[in-house]
Amino acid sequence: MQELDRFDRAILTALQRDARMSLNELSRSVGLTSSPCWARIKRLEAAGVIEGYTVRLNAEKLGLGDTVIVQLTLDSHSDEALFAFGRALAEIPEVLDAYLVSGDYDYLIRIAVENTRDYERLLRERLYKIPGIRHSKSSFVLRCLKSSPLPLLR
Repeated sequence: MQELDRFDRAILTALQRDARMSLNELSRSVGLTSSPCWARIKRLEAAGVIEGYTVRLNAEKLGLGDTVIVQLTLDSHSDEALFAFGRALAEIPEVLDAYLVSGDYDYLIRIAVENTRDYERLLRERLYKIPGIRHSKSSFVLRCLKSSPLPLLR
């Protein structure tokens, strides 16, 4: 785990909120001058704490108004089966997140689709063509109540 001081946490919090802010704005907001702020950002990037910079898109405005959470169980838990399944999921652009989890199911998968008909198409044409799926359970997200950046409390 990377040790973070209060300036590192302030920089990361600000960048999670708005990664497009200028270095001057960021420096001012965290109480540093530009040079040490830039050096800290570069150090955090080199250490892998900052993995990259992205933009949040509005799924609904892009025609992907429904989110589906899929719980899925595989027939086999061999390394080969898990690797092949992960590789197959990576090829499906509608799959946003996939987690190998403990509990009653093996995977928790978040999928973005246009609507229920689009999801049914995805099941038939992509997901259910992956070998080794024993059981799945789908839930449509009705509303997102919270979507947060990582907490940087310590």
